[in-house]
Amino acid sequence: MSALAQLRKMPEARKGALAPLRQVGLLNGVRTLTKALIRSRFDRNELPRQFLLSFWDTLGSREAIIDGNDRITFAQFKDRVLRLADVLHGLGLKPGDRFAELLYNSPVWFEAMAAGTLTGINMPMLNWHLRPNELAQCINAAQPQALLVDHEFLDRILPIRDQIPSVKHYLVVGGEPPEGMHSYEALMARAQPVLPPGKLDMAPRPYSGGTTGTPKYMNINRERLASDSDADRRGAKKEDLIRMGLMQLTAFHYYKLGEISDPITGNVRSLIPGPLYHAGVQVGVLPFFVGGTVVPMRKFTAEGFLQLIQDERINWTFVAPTMLERVLALPDEIKAKYNLASMRTIVCAAAPCPPQVKREINALFRRQGAKDDVFHEYYAASETGLVTILAPEDYQADPKRYDSVGKVRGCEVGIWNPDTQSWCPTGKEGKVIMRTPTVYGLEYAGVDEATMRKNFLEINNELWYDDGLIGYLDADGFLYLTSRVKEMIITGGVNLFPNEIEHAIKLHPKVADVAVVRAPDKDLGEVPAAVIQLKEGQYADAAEILAHCKEVGLYGFKLPKIIDFVDQLPRNLAGKLPKKDLEARYWEGVAKHG
Repeated sequence: MSALAQLRKMPEARKGALAPLRQVGLLNGVRTLTKALIRSRFDRNELPRQFLLSFWDTLGSREAIIDGNDRITFAQFKDRVLRLADVLHGLGLKPGDRFAELLYNSPVWFEAMAAGTLTGINMPMLNWHLRPNELAQCINAAQPQALLVDHEFLDRILPIRDQIPSVKHYLVVGGEPPEGMHSYEALMARAQPVLPPGKLDMAPRPYSGGTTGTPKYMNINRERLASDSDADRRGAKKEDLIRMGLMQLTAFHYYKLGEISDPITGNVRSLIPGPLYHAGVQVGVLPFFVGGTVVPMRKFTAEGFLQLIQDERINWTFVAPTMLERVLALPDEIKAKYNLASMRTIVCAAAPCPPQVKREINALFRRQGAKDDVFHEYYAASETGLVTILAPEDYQADPKRYDSVGKVRGCEVGIWNPDTQSWCPTGKEGKVIMRTPTVYGLEYAGVDEATMRKNFLEINNELWYDDGLIGYLDADGFLYLTSRVKEMIITGGVNLFPNEIEHAIKLHPKVADVAVVRAPDKDLGEVPAAVIQLKEGQYADAAEILAHCKEVGLYGFKLPKIIDFVDQLPRNLAGKLPKKDLEARYWEGVAKHG
């Protein structure tokens, strides 16, 4: 069955496919296509690049990026992008080469992303929370020829400069560059706004989440996915991948992309509070490609988030749960200051979001002017792409679905019992495994195919990707995640899921954040230890927390055996928390099993 025929049979995917077109607008689309055809001289290989450039010409004076007092139009943005493309070409980079970025959220990130996309030069996105030795490992995995770095991060790059030999060119944003490095703005000033040879290829290249170790540099091999041989796609049929690829389009429909229109500019206006190196944050970038205005936050603050929504009439954003929790923790008089009526779609992912946070963020935005519930969620991984979607209509129909991460809408998901080697029935926990359009082309730098296959389970001659999650499906296809395999606590032979304990503790009004990890126990092997960050100015002791846990329904082995308090949990704004570091303090000098 052709892709078009499959699309006709999938109404949500069909609506999703039309949503970006509605956002672009018919007149803008026709003008852009006409210009692109003329400029490309009907060359099919050149047409995609000219379409993007022509689109920016068509949008002209519309605001592309708002950065503090700087309001950059699409015409100005196009000039900057072409200059950077000329810089990269002048440094000798060509399609298929790489330049890594280590940048705060800023217009420069967008310039780099677009210049790389227009020329086919890949852009590995480095996590600026990493330590220098971890950065060296990530850079060496990607082997970039150039590094675009904010001057504030030079203290992490200079100590490892001799450890990253692939990097021949350093482009420093802001400040005075050290000897042997280039000033980004000086190079841009000398460059010409011309399009060098190349091909259109999306530049951003993410790393894995890195929660359990140093992030791995990823690649989705599109040639493998497009091959005529099923063997190249690890046995997956091309028809199945096309169908699942179309399923991914449903996100545009459920996120209301085609329905959002600012009353003044008529477009989507996206606030980007999370770090742009994170794969999930690209959901905040998405509107930019259909003429949306983006507002990147250099550093997230909870009140700044609300103020920008009001001042810039934001109607779309991507957040991690940590950000929403910080917004809700603001004093009531601060939250009540801001008009949030413009907001339509808050997309949340990257970490488990407590159900009460979902409810409370909807209530807050409703109180401050939003006409409908705004909370949307998905589950995905950098490797898998979209798996589930939770939309307001889902939990409005059944509030229990607040506890889920959404309905399986982006791929195929099954719950597998490894002990019985069989599928789990509805409501029964097991391994969450999936077939998505990207995992069959997934590659990690420096990892051979035999090792890659260890990420899959073979069931009935089909490979299913194992993301290390535990959960269950309900009768309507909604997915409930309970733990990660590597985080599961086995105490006295009983499997405990940290998420359940964490959610219970977070219901305590004094708790700001909590991590439940494994700790050793002579009798039971391992027990749950709760590491708690209290809200500012609050005090609680272990007895109070334990009494609360019993009140909200935890019992027996589920009650934390150890309760410790810390000033700050090391959770970043992408929602990631390196639990292995927290566990290490308990297991020092003890051989950990499991």
